[in-house]
Parts: sequence; C-alpha cells; structure tokens
Amino acid sequence: MKLEISASLAYRLREPVDLMLQIEAAALPDQRITGAALDVGACTNFARIAAQDGIGERIWLSCADRLDARYSATVEIVRAANNWRGLPQVPMHRLPAETVQYLNESRYCPANKFLSFVADEFGGVEGGAKIGAMRDWIETHFTYAAGSSDSDTGALDSFVERRGVCRDYAHVMVTLARAAAIPARVASGYAPDVAPQDFHAVAEVYLGGGWHLVDATGMADAGDIAVIGVGRDAADISFLTAYGEIELIEQQVTVRAV
Repeated sequence: MKLEISASLAYRLREPVDLMLQIEAAALPDQRITGAALDVGACTNFARIAAQDGIGERIWLSCADRLDARYSATVEIVRAANNWRGLPQVPMHRLPAETVQYLNESRYCPANKFLSFVADEFGGVEGGAKIGAMRDWIETHFTYAAGSSDSDTGALDSFVERRGVCRDYAHVMVTLARAAAIPARVASGYAPDVAPQDFHAVAEVYLGGGWHLVDATGMADAGDIAVIGVGRDAADISFLTAYGEIELIEQQVTVRAV
C-alpha cells in the first residue's frame, strides 16, 4: 500500500523552549519513504538523533515563541499481512536481549497488576492465539471515545473505564501481553482509516522470532501503518515533547491511500 501523509503542528510558547519532535515515518525495510519534506519554521538548533531501538529519528529543536512544523511524505508499505495469530511464543531463555525490556512494567503499563486477570481470562490459549484473544477482548469490551483520556491516563485507568483512544487501547494491549510474558511495545504511526484522523498508536508484540503490529482499535492492519517509532509506552513515542510550557494552536493529520 502507498500512503500520502501530511501533518502540521502549531504551538504557542510563552518563553524559549527546547522541544523534541518525532513525526517522520521511519525508513525501514518494509516501508519505503519518498518525497519527504519537513519544515520547522523559525526554530533553531535542529539536530537529529536515533529514536528508540534505532527505529526512526527524533529531532531536537529550540523555539523562541512559536512552533510551526509541517511534514509530508509518500510511504510505500511492503509489510506482509498480519499472520501472527498462529505464531508461537518464544521461550524466555531464547528471547533476544533487546526484547527483555519489553517484558517489564513501564510508566503507563503496570503489567504486574494484570497477572491474575490474564491467567483467568486467557489461560487456555498460547502464543499468537493468546494475543488474538486479548486483542479481540479489548475491541469487544472497550469504547473508542475521543477526549476520554489525557496524558496521565495509564492502562489501569483505561481498563477500569473501558474506554479510550488509540494510545489507551495500545497501552492495555501491551500490558496484557507483558503480563503473559510476551514482549510488547507501543508503536506510533500513520494509517488511512483512523477516525478522526490523527497520529495513531498500536501495540507490537514479539512472537515467532519477530515483531508484529497489533491494532486493538480495529482501525488499521499491519499493511496499512506507516510506523514512526516504537517504545515502552506513550512516553517513548510522543510526537512532541516540550521541556517547558507550550500551548496548542492547531494540529492536523491527513493520511490517504493512493
């Protein structure tokens, strides 16, 4: 699938602020970037650094009174269709070192609080079938509700409320997987059928020796998602991190399949 992507961010700053931006689709073997352009207006100290696990890049910026960032790209996704439901769980002693951190609790994903629930609800299945049961349970029991959560909302909050937006669905999916000793991380990206259109977040689980995207919202398949970055939870994949006070003026994301 080929996607045409555009994103724009406008923020007002009360004083000079250092920012970290991560809105560009990552250059990966299964997604090819063409015609990409990024404009950050009058901001200075532009510096690229590798993002989490070397997937994508983050950009340091210093902005005086306003951030106006615009990004556009065409991304061709050549990722295979989702086939993870039949894959086995990798035994703990065979997990690659880089996956082990994704078994642990993180700020928004308190996996240890879900051990009993996961054992009771999903104890009869293993591997990809267990991940599929978790994904289907979330989609069935949760309501997608824009504005129902904020930057402090974690997986436990969303589990209690049974509602949220894409990052909340991803946090719950990741938390349940980790509680089943399956490495899981959150991935940010762009997808054409996200409604309302915005940056998207999904889970990514380690099964059968590889990482596989899983969207519990049901709005995107692996072959539809242009990945931006990955991390332990939303704190690692934020499209904008400000080290000072900022105020949103406008944000727009458009993703179109072509």
